[in-house]
Amino acid sequence: MPKLTKIYTKTGDDGTTGLGDGQRVKKHSPRIEACGAVDELNSQIGVALASDLEDELGEVLRTVQNELFHLGADLCVPVESKQRRKGPRIEQRHVDALERVIDRLTSKLGPLENFILPGGSTGAAHLHVARALCRRAERATTALAEQEAVGPLVVTYLNRLSDALFVMAREENRHRGASDVYWNSRS
Repeated sequence: MPKLTKIYTKTGDDGTTGLGDGQRVKKHSPRIEACGAVDELNSQIGVALASDLEDELGEVLRTVQNELFHLGADLCVPVESKQRRKGPRIEQRHVDALERVIDRLTSKLGPLENFILPGGSTGAAHLHVARALCRRAERATTALAEQEAVGPLVVTYLNRLSDALFVMAREENRHRGASDVYWNSRS
């Protein structure tokens, strides 16, 4: 567990940042872009939680926020250094848990009959923003994976999480008595 006694270190003033294995990379490197996108996603989930979501969703999302720190730890240590640097990683159990959430919520919601636009209740709208940021994190991570290896379940987790956030937004609308906003293909 890291102990931070000082928030600023001045080591990043040269435009670099440290990875989990100690090496320094440019702040705009693909690995840092992916980490930053995951951080944005986690922050947006915090905004969604602050909008007083339905209790079950709140419980799931607090777990997801911790898992996103696992994912960040997984991303910040290059694969070739993971044998030396043990730490939290995304595991199959994390993906399986998201799939159970998706299945449980989908059974309450019924089938989709049209594309849904972001909106409805405030909480659902925040969850739709989180879903879009999750897709950004997934794109940044797949771009990184084309250049360097990433943890074997990082992309899978982000893909499943974006689906879960979509279903959670629909569930939040259902819980609040708000209608999903359907796409009008003829407008």
